[in-house]
Amino acid sequence: MVQTYSILGRQVGSHYLAMGVLTALFGGTYAAVGGGSKASAAVKTPPINASSSDEESFIKNFLDQANKDEKAKH
Repeated sequence: MVQTYSILGRQVGSHYLAMGVLTALFGGTYAAVGGGSKASAAVKTPPINASSSDEESFIKNFLDQANKDEKAKH
């Protein structure tokens, strides 16, 4: 026979409790270690707070040129 426990007015077998604990343990570990997508983090850039469109285009061109120079060095 199986040991039973009274939980919320129902009889629950000890093997069900053990399976629930193990599922929560391994499921929680998988969710914590799984992490997020790394591709979406590389695409995000901070917003450009420029006062005019000329300033914004200058900043974008400067950043593009700096990225090209950085890739050429490596």
